[in-house]
Amino acid sequence: MSVKSCCVYSTGVLSILILIAGIVMVLLQVFQNVLYAKIKEEIVLRNGTQAFNVWENPPAPVYMQFYFFNVTNPSEILKGERPAVIEVGPYTYREFRPMERVNFLENGTKVSAVNVKTYVFQPNMSKGLQDDLIRTVNIPAMTVMEDFKDMPLIANFISAYMKSVNENLMTTHTVGELLWGYEDGLLKALKKFQPTLNDVFGLFYKQNASDDGEYVFLTGQQDYQDFAVIDQWKGQSVLNWWTTDECNMINGTNGASFHPIITKNETLYMFNSDLCRSIYTTFEEERNVKGVPGYRFSPPSSVFANTTENAGFCSPPGNCLGSGVLNVSACKQGAPIVMSSPHFYQADEKFVKDIFGMKPNKEQHETIIDINPLTGMILQASKRLQVNVFVEKIPVFSQTGDIRSLVFPVLYLNESVVIDDWSAKQLGVIVEEGNIIVNIPFILIALGILLGLVFMVLQCRQRIPESSSAERQPLLNP
Repeated sequence: MSVKSCCVYSTGVLSILILIAGIVMVLLQVFQNVLYAKIKEEIVLRNGTQAFNVWENPPAPVYMQFYFFNVTNPSEILKGERPAVIEVGPYTYREFRPMERVNFLENGTKVSAVNVKTYVFQPNMSKGLQDDLIRTVNIPAMTVMEDFKDMPLIANFISAYMKSVNENLMTTHTVGELLWGYEDGLLKALKKFQPTLNDVFGLFYKQNASDDGEYVFLTGQQDYQDFAVIDQWKGQSVLNWWTTDECNMINGTNGASFHPIITKNETLYMFNSDLCRSIYTTFEEERNVKGVPGYRFSPPSSVFANTTENAGFCSPPGNCLGSGVLNVSACKQGAPIVMSSPHFYQADEKFVKDIFGMKPNKEQHETIIDINPLTGMILQASKRLQVNVFVEKIPVFSQTGDIRSLVFPVLYLNESVVIDDWSAKQLGVIVEEGNIIVNIPFILIALGILLGLVFMVLQCRQRIPESSSAERQPLLNP
């Protein structure tokens, strides 16, 4: 065999070997497993890892926007007419949320920390100032009336006092007071009889420059899917506000971090202390944020649906308000607070129709999380919640007039974050490198096919001259 023929057949054999190797690597997912093993090793809450640095002090700016519902017909409401509100805002705050008092436990498999949140007002990103006046439901008064409605003697005394100081069901305060706290006259009067009572009220009172309790997180050292999963909150591994074990479970992360290698068919759980419960999200669609691919997850309507699975969240037991709303009075010192999505998005239609001015919209009012599936890093997120008050006519309190029984909106918040440019660039490089590694087997398959084509071409070119020589032979030997 000539050297030329040897080279040709070697090319053919090499093409087959490369093609087989590429196909085997695809079937066994060799390079994908190598990449995933490296990612699992790096995405751990451990000093020195990029994942820990991002978890401890998130680089991307977080903003909290508050939208208030200003009441326009207070007199008519007390006559039993439909409430009318106008949305005002946003009032925007920059949110700083570092992890503090970080302490590793149990050989690095767990880490404890408190998430201190500080809010700084951003006038240039707001439509209004903190001293803007808002007319809304008098939550302290409504709470007191609900607490004493079954005690006629005390209720009559409180009602008389409220009349003497002109304390009504509706009240007007500044944005800053409603958010961060003000001294309430009724609570101050009651404090004389109950010294332990706090006479300052604010929807987010004591939540600025403070934390919501100590968390213990799993680091992901033993299982990558346990990355940043909550093991305990305030020293407890379960809640005690709800009526079933399932509803009292603390599931998932705190919503700021997720494990790597996320698939579309996963259900991502997270615990939200504002809601006093765990919720879950499911895949919605693929997204791209600043050039980085992501999966969008959002809570399905079943999270707050009025179903048997959610019966344990009904408070008091058996008293379910309907789909799309959650009575959290059990964890709000008895205040008749009801949580929902903004404008009662995904809630029963009756809640929307009860209030003039409600305009639920998926794009503006849905909670969403865009996550890079390879690393689990959040690309973009918006947590949107609405704070409502349950109001009703209480005969012993004339202050309630003939008001309808309804869930009355006070404000909604939008806590949002978008990955910063530097992090997006770094993450984009990681994703590109990952794509190259995963596609190496396909590159080998393509190379094998290419060498196979070269082999066939060389084979054809080698046979053509032999055929031509055979045809010319008679002419040379007459």
